[in-house]
Amino acid sequence: MQRDLNRIFEDFINQADYMNGRITEGTEKYRKGDAEITITAGGKPCENAKVTYRHINHEFRFGANCFMLDEMETPEKNEAYKENFAKAFNLATLPFYWNTLEPTQGKPRYEIGSEKIYRRPTPDLCIEYCKKHGIEPKLHCLNYDIFSPEWYRSQPAEIQKQLLEKRFAEISERYSGIINDFEVTNEHWWELHHASDFYKKEDYVEWSYKTADKYFPNSNLIINDGPDITWWAAYRGCIERQAYYILIENALNKGCRIDKIGMQYHIWDYKKDMYENTRTIFNPERLYAQMDAYGKLAPELQVTEITLPAKGNAPEDEEYQAEILEKLYRIWFSHENMQAIIYWNLVDGYAHGAKPGDMAAGENVHYGGLINFDSTPKKAYYKLLDLVHNEWSTSGEALCDKDGKLGFRGFYGDYEVEIIYGDKKYTKTISTSKKSDNKITIEL
Repeated sequence: MQRDLNRIFEDFINQADYMNGRITEGTEKYRKGDAEITITAGGKPCENAKVTYRHINHEFRFGANCFMLDEMETPEKNEAYKENFAKAFNLATLPFYWNTLEPTQGKPRYEIGSEKIYRRPTPDLCIEYCKKHGIEPKLHCLNYDIFSPEWYRSQPAEIQKQLLEKRFAEISERYSGIINDFEVTNEHWWELHHASDFYKKEDYVEWSYKTADKYFPNSNLIINDGPDITWWAAYRGCIERQAYYILIENALNKGCRIDKIGMQYHIWDYKKDMYENTRTIFNPERLYAQMDAYGKLAPELQVTEITLPAKGNAPEDEEYQAEILEKLYRIWFSHENMQAIIYWNLVDGYAHGAKPGDMAAGENVHYGGLINFDSTPKKAYYKLLDLVHNEWSTSGEALCDKDGKLGFRGFYGDYEVEIIYGDKKYTKTISTSKKSDNKITIEL
């Protein structure tokens, strides 16, 4: 298989290298900033205080879905999953699919200990895990017609609206202030699989976002759709004439609030239409053009669901997957409007449409995880850790000047700061942000 793919990957790798100027410049300009720290004691500057700072968490979000939380067949694999997830990610996509969250009307599965459904851990279990590890939870998805329950689908459109609004209200009451990112609609263009009467109405999108705004006024509202309508369509005509672009633009013109635009990046078959792969999917210049265009519609973008298949578990399969991941993450991370990069299935053998471990069925056939079925990390997982925790991380030390000040330039996020002043040592946590002036005072 790999011999057939050499042209695709080599072209992409060469093009990505060619774009290194934009990657380097964007990373430095949009992911890093200058910080000024002032150390005081009793309101007076601490001259010559020794300060050591270490980056411990990104403001930028790196994530994956957490659908296999406590879903594996042994306690050992469950613990490995939790550990590997927390090492790599500071965001988790939580499953709020309505058909499995409320399979029986009026009996939702929010709480820990509710009936188990494969790949659908309860929201409260996911929230508990996220809180323990400092991971931001993200809801997927409020109104996803394809995964709506049968008892909803049997109703006429006006009743469906009432049932949906009840769902929005319940989720708001239970999770507002805990979850800040809400995907409102998902895969609107997967038309053959939509079945409800409401989906067929022209106000489906407008109603969904305006109702979400009513119940989640202080949260981020996100639209999300598949790669064929977001990335792959990039140069089949002007970007501004693409269906997804027009859908969002129309919603905004009707007064809808859309804070973030989600763009999936599932690759299922490298060999299918090889010319289009190198022309659009793996063309860095055109990936940037797509982000540039959608960044005009919303201030923040997310790559919401990523599958980069290895297609097998041979060493060369892992090598290709790791190299492609590195190139793509560098491109996405360097773009001004990108806010989150979210992988999809962390572990091989537990993807949609197959029994656990059956690598010949469903989405398992792609070997698209970053961890093997036996819980051993793949090269792509180690590459991600290296980018996030080593290359894209800042640490250093300095002495404060006579005004108790010191400055440094680093990646935005949380820092552990150790201060030695006189004969005492202090440990503090500070945060820098793309959205602030990063002038921070620490009182000892």
